[in-house]
Amino acid sequence: MDMGAQGKNQMMFDKIDLHLIRVLNTVLTERSVSRAAIRLGMYQPAVSAALKRLRVLAGDPILVRSGAGMVPTDAGLRMVEPSASILRAAGMLFSDARGFEPATAEVTFRLAASDYLDPLFLPQLVAQIKTQAPRCRIDIQPLSAESDYRSHLAQGQVDIVIGNWSEPPEDLHMGRLFGDEVVCLVAQDHPAVRRGWGGADPAGWLEAEHIAPGATHPGAKGVIDEQLARLGLARNITVRCPHFSLMPAMVASSLLVMTTGRQYCERFVGVLPVTILPCPVELPRMMYYQLWHERSHASSAAKWLRGCVKSVASSLRKT
Repeated sequence: MDMGAQGKNQMMFDKIDLHLIRVLNTVLTERSVSRAAIRLGMYQPAVSAALKRLRVLAGDPILVRSGAGMVPTDAGLRMVEPSASILRAAGMLFSDARGFEPATAEVTFRLAASDYLDPLFLPQLVAQIKTQAPRCRIDIQPLSAESDYRSHLAQGQVDIVIGNWSEPPEDLHMGRLFGDEVVCLVAQDHPAVRRGWGGADPAGWLEAEHIAPGATHPGAKGVIDEQLARLGLARNITVRCPHFSLMPAMVASSLLVMTTGRQYCERFVGVLPVTILPCPVELPRMMYYQLWHERSHASSAAKWLRGCVKSVASSLRKT
């Protein structure tokens, strides 16, 4: 690069401040100047003026009209993650240097969680965070087959991932939350409530109609089915449901069998016409963890968040 081009780039860089980056990211994620203005607490003409400056600096429209709405250009799409990364880094730059003060902090906590968790877990976690850190934002993302949680942790799109794995990945930091006995949830009038599964042979249970969730990451079978496969067994799954929290209601009005942790099942006994039966196949306890990347290992805000997660998990084990 010649010195003239280098000087020109430096002059352009000097015109970009953090506020302009925030406007850029907000406009791109909201795909609307008016919605961005509301989120930023700015007047719409000021956001439009900032977008005009950004278009000149980028040499690209960044956001263009499409029908009744607006969509990012290819260049605009490429700016979404870098602008988010700059804002995250700026947020950590001084907050970590002076320590994390929950009462006054203004950060966004991003976590991905499986809904296999105790149904009280996320509500209580959100309540605890908002009580102790009222100015912080919370972004809860699903942990699904489409979510590449490893790369999301590495890129800072997520601060922690909470879920259950039979063998958690070794390339991430891990904090154990709790272990739970595997049991079966069935309707109160399910035949197995009266006569069991048909003796010591687990064939009756394997042949029953099972409901199971989708995998939590690409290629995974799910913890229960991975463990059964190791024993050379397979259950008769007749219903797959991506919404774990809806499965107990489906069990309550059918002959379906839901196999998961006792703590989860106990939340629905007395609320729905369901009951808990022992699992006739001896399976290892389900283990629940929080995972995080080296990137946020030393962050005081992330440490505080991990402490909240551990505290809520511990309190729920006692209820």
